Amino acid sequence: MQKSQITKSEPDERGHWGRFGGRYVPEILVAPLEELTEEFTRARHDNDFWQKLNQLLRDYAGRPTPLFHARRLTAHAGGAQIYLKREDLLHTGAHKINNAMGQVLLARQMGKRRVIAETGAGQHGVATATVCALFGLRCIIYMGAEDVRRQALNVFQMRLLGAEVITVNAGTRTLKDAINEAMRDWVTNVHDTYYLLGSALGPHPYPLMVREFQSVIGREAREQMLSASGKLPRALIACVGGGSNAIGLFHPFIADEQVRLIGVEAGGRGDSLGEHAARFHTDAKSGGGRIGVLQGMMSYVLQDLNGQIATTHSISAGLDYSAIGPEHAFLHDNGRAEYIRSSDSEALEGLELCAKLEGIIPALETAHAIMPAIQIARELPRDDAIIVNLSGRGDKDVQLVADLKNR
Repeated sequence: MQKSQITKSEPDERGHWGRFGGRYVPEILVAPLEELTEEFTRARHDNDFWQKLNQLLRDYAGRPTPLFHARRLTAHAGGAQIYLKREDLLHTGAHKINNAMGQVLLARQMGKRRVIAETGAGQHGVATATVCALFGLRCIIYMGAEDVRRQALNVFQMRLLGAEVITVNAGTRTLKDAINEAMRDWVTNVHDTYYLLGSALGPHPYPLMVREFQSVIGREAREQMLSASGKLPRALIACVGGGSNAIGLFHPFIADEQVRLIGVEAGGRGDSLGEHAARFHTDAKSGGGRIGVLQGMMSYVLQDLNGQIATTHSISAGLDYSAIGPEHAFLHDNGRAEYIRSSDSEALEGLELCAKLEGIIPALETAHAIMPAIQIARELPRDDAIIVNLSGRGDKDVQLVADLKNR
């Protein structure tokens, strides 16, 4: 598609980026979503709210995170300078706490004492359990049974933090099914419950709200890159599941047309539907990513030829999802952002390479971006730079990787 100029990326008042986004929910959730939209709109323009949030992110979560010059990865690539935005160094080990902290402040302002959340890789669950423990709120986390198996360490941490973790055995037993159960809970308990959604997806205002809380990543990276080199990077690279870490990095650079925005989806173990989680990939024989509605939003959704939601596969629980956030769909269709795929094997290769060359073990989600970053760096001059969002640390994945290597 012909690249068009986009100098900003804001939804309309109903939460649509072009035809993507919106609010496709049962009638019982319309009023709670309106209430949340009003509360967020007030907070978005309230200096006291942001001062409180920024202080917590600084003193409790550990912001700002460093922008690290990965010299050995750079030498291995032999091209542009590779920088890593170290979100893995945040308290709880991933970018998820940026959003969890912002939303829990909203929940408190709204008088909600019970917080529910969904989680895939478990990092959002841990972040939610952490902020609920900090503020003394009851916390319930929904997690697919397959993800519970893959992420046992994070499940233990959530329970240690006082959260109730509910295993979901329906459907594919992954993130999509955890979101379904969390939304059912919210429908039943809207009077006292806040749904703390973890990615830049779902019904309005969640995609906008999560992006705003995660944009601290890109604002810091922009300032740090200019301080380090005196110019903007040539490319930003981030893994994309629902898309919160990527949109958080991308958004402050939207107006900078010379900066490439590159999202990396889970290429899984093959091209056939059900073997990957690449929403922008289509297969004439089996189906693939097509525009549809899932879990409150319109976006690209993996579907079979009959329009049924397809199963997905990724070695990483956090990328194992059938849809993508609506702002990413908008940026894709308008040509401002590019979306590529990285396979399970490439993610494992990237994880090992980053560990051996830089002493940093990234999360399997993050590891999807390492090999594409090396390839992109090789295509650019040495005096250019690229930024990879190191969205999470790999402690949670070490046992899974060990099991795979021992097979």
